[in-house]
Amino acid sequence: QVQLMESGGGLVQAGGSLRLSCAASGSIFSLLAMGWNRQAPGKQRELVAVITSDGVTNYDVSVKGRFSISRDNAKNTMYLQMNSLKPEDTAVYYCGIPHSNSWGKGTQVTVSS
Repeated sequence: QVQLMESGGGLVQAGGSLRLSCAASGSIFSLLAMGWNRQAPGKQRELVAVITSDGVTNYDVSVKGRFSISRDNAKNTMYLQMNSLKPEDTAVYYCGIPHSNSWGKGTQVTVSS
């Protein structure tokens, strides 16, 4: 079973940037499609970005052009570069395996206006 741990969250002003990291255990990381989702207070969790095992990416329309998902299979790590952040991006961000609905414990991102 793959264990996941997010890091890199924090408080940033609108227009700023953050880079989230997701460290994964296990030897099968490179074979897995991975993703980031987020949950804002009072809202349902939403999938914002996915990346296949061979690096094909897809984004929710709300973050397309501002967020970039990437992975380093040699380091068993996935990233989410978030630019031009908006207050509505405030949420707990989770990394995980969408296919098996397995997610980490999350990292808080707060964007102030």
